[in-house]
Amino acid sequence: MKAEERRERIARLLREQPVRVEEMAEAFAVSPSTIRRDLQVLSDEGAVVRTYGGALSAAPGEQPLHERERLALAQKAAIAAAAEARVRPGAMLLLDAGTTVGALASRLASWAGITVVTNGLTALDALADSAGVELVALGGAVRHVSLGMIGPLAEGALRAITVDTVFLGADGVVAGRGVCEGTAEQASLKRLMVEQAREVCVLADASKLGRAESNWWTPLDRPWTLITDSGATGEQLAPFRAREEVTVTIAVP
Repeated sequence: MKAEERRERIARLLREQPVRVEEMAEAFAVSPSTIRRDLQVLSDEGAVVRTYGGALSAAPGEQPLHERERLALAQKAAIAAAAEARVRPGAMLLLDAGTTVGALASRLASWAGITVVTNGLTALDALADSAGVELVALGGAVRHVSLGMIGPLAEGALRAITVDTVFLGADGVVAGRGVCEGTAEQASLKRLMVEQAREVCVLADASKLGRAESNWWTPLDRPWTLITDSGATGEQLAPFRAREEVTVTIAVP
């Protein structure tokens, strides 16, 4: 079997379920090192997400978090600063998973007297040593592609909590429709996040505006704030500014 054919079969297999390297090596009668090289090629192509000891299929429109961390760094930093300006002393905040919200978490590490609830491992890592921040982890199953915790455990914990402000990330955000996500579980958890917060802020750089590459949605049918970067065009912003429930904030570096 040629390497290209084997990689195609590996990609199809991973679309059905996550598989460990040793299992794939046995199934394709090759060495584990060969499978690791195949997975690296598929990861570079965006077809799979590497995990410890194996891989899983990437959801449509998603990139692994370690890849997204290197994108639009200045824009994410500006958005995080604009989001931090909305935080008040003593606030109870809910932080979503993702790189832009993770940048906000890093800025909050120097705060004291606030509570941060999060499902994001990136935010947990950024705030773990912050003695002045009361840190609450929602728990749940970890999505390796986003390093976010989802599922019944996360939702069960969140139902017992209300917060002042939720800061949501997004694979895409569309005016009049809401936030686009890679899986039904992500969209469901975000929907509950919106319900449990008095104020909703979506942190999305210009590349996410009007983007709808996945099929799962969290509707935003209440007043909310979009915080985006100065690279967003007038054409991108017009649909949001036309809606009464949306307040648009442009983050300037």
